[in-house]
Amino acid sequence: MARYWLMKSEPDVYPFSQLVADGSTHWDGVRNYQARNMMRDDLKLGDMVLFYHSNTKPPHVAGIARVSREGYPDHTSWDPESKYFDAKSSPDNPRWVMVEIEAIREMNPVSLVDVKANPVLDDMPLVQRGQRLSVQPVSKGQYEEICRMGGVE
Repeated sequence: MARYWLMKSEPDVYPFSQLVADGSTHWDGVRNYQARNMMRDDLKLGDMVLFYHSNTKPPHVAGIARVSREGYPDHTSWDPESKYFDAKSSPDNPRWVMVEIEAIREMNPVSLVDVKANPVLDDMPLVQRGQRLSVQPVSKGQYEEICRMGGVE
C-alpha cells in the first residue's frame, strides 16, 4: 500500500519543471538524520510525493512525483568536489542515502498560504511550527486534498 510524502526543493536548485524534463532524478544531498532515516527506512517503491518549492515567493506544491527507487547510499557524500561532501561518509560506511523519484504530473500551484487556510490540512507537518524537514510524511487524506486544490482529481 502506497504511502505519501512531501519533498522540498528550491526552484533555483531543482524545480519541478526540471524533473518533468528529466523524467526522473536521484534525491541527493539530504543531510538531516531524521529525513535520512525516512528515506532509508520508510520511502518505498511506488509511494507518492508532493513536490514542494521552498525558499520562493510564494512557497507552493508544484507537482506530483512517485518514488521509483528505494533508498541507497548517497555517493555525493564521498565526492570532495560535491557541495554535499561529508568526510565521515565513505563507500564502506555510508552515512547518507538517497532515493529516486519520477515525475507524474504538474498541478496548479498550491501555496503555503492556501495550505494553512485549509482546516483539512491543519495536522500536516508542513504547517507545524518548527517543521523544516525536506522530506515529510503526508496522510492519504492530506495528499488527496492538496491534489484537489491543485486541480488534480
